[in-house]
Amino acid sequence: MEIFNSLISPEELIKEIPTSIAVIENVKKSRQEIKDILDGKDKRKIFVIGPCSIHNFNEALKYAEKLKNLQEKVKDRVLLLMRVYLEKPRTSSGWKGFINDPDLNESYNIEKGLKLSRELLIKIIELGVPCATEFLEILVYPYIQDLISWGAIGARTTESPVHRQIVSGMDIPIGFKNLTSGDIDSAINAIIFSSNPNHFIGIDINGKVSKISTSGNKYCNLVLRGGITGPNYEDEFVEESQKRLKEKAISEKIFIDCNHGNSLKDYSRQPDVFREVVAQMIKNTNLIGVMLESNINEGKQIIPEDLKQLKEGVSVTDGCISFEVTEKLILEAYSIL
Repeated sequence: MEIFNSLISPEELIKEIPTSIAVIENVKKSRQEIKDILDGKDKRKIFVIGPCSIHNFNEALKYAEKLKNLQEKVKDRVLLLMRVYLEKPRTSSGWKGFINDPDLNESYNIEKGLKLSRELLIKIIELGVPCATEFLEILVYPYIQDLISWGAIGARTTESPVHRQIVSGMDIPIGFKNLTSGDIDSAINAIIFSSNPNHFIGIDINGKVSKISTSGNKYCNLVLRGGITGPNYEDEFVEESQKRLKEKAISEKIFIDCNHGNSLKDYSRQPDVFREVVAQMIKNTNLIGVMLESNINEGKQIIPEDLKQLKEGVSVTDGCISFEVTEKLILEAYSIL
């Protein structure tokens, strides 16, 4: 059985929660900086850092303020982006993210989630911190894509034809992750597919079903996140991946996700992975990005029935390292890059 409840359209939400000229310019500037790094015009590295998922508006802003202070210390060598993940893919079951259930109580107030998410992204950008996210639900992107500087397509959706088509129309640099199996061919094929024009059925900004025609996205890259067979951030695998990208005549620029398969699903191993990746970056100029799952405080927690029992700044999905550890890692990397 299906029950349908109408939602606010993307156009209505954008009018209700508009962007300022300053926000628009900040997004435009950071997107261009990322494109310049992908093109080899800017020698800085890209660090995408933040909570596994956003579950608390004020805590996310508190984290963004900390990241802004850190950004000022490293901006000449590192472009810091905040990981603002508002949707969560679930393998079997579980909380599906801030947009889907912003009150964490299975009330699924999606319209509230969309509004709060747009407000949050704007406030973070107003601080001067560029935002990165994973695009999951195929009808969500029109509500927030104007606020995103770099996007990811996750391991479970890299094979999705619909996601590939949507990316082909975005003016956002996008990273395709290898599959949970560890296979990178699907991500390589996704990059090729998304770089070409496409025609498909979707919704326009008014929420109306439309034929969408795209010109292709030339700024897509591979993200290695490990798989069920283990990590794939080692020198040999990175170089082999770049060789395969070169054979397909596509960008050899690679990001490494320090969690998931690369940390053997142990968040506390992320610092070790990060340090090894940074060491590789010094000699491999095409290794340009790294991702860390980090929160105000380390670890993870189960969502309790009494939400007052939630610990401040602790992830409710995958475990994260603390900001204190994160800052130490970033400053350490800055000193040698």
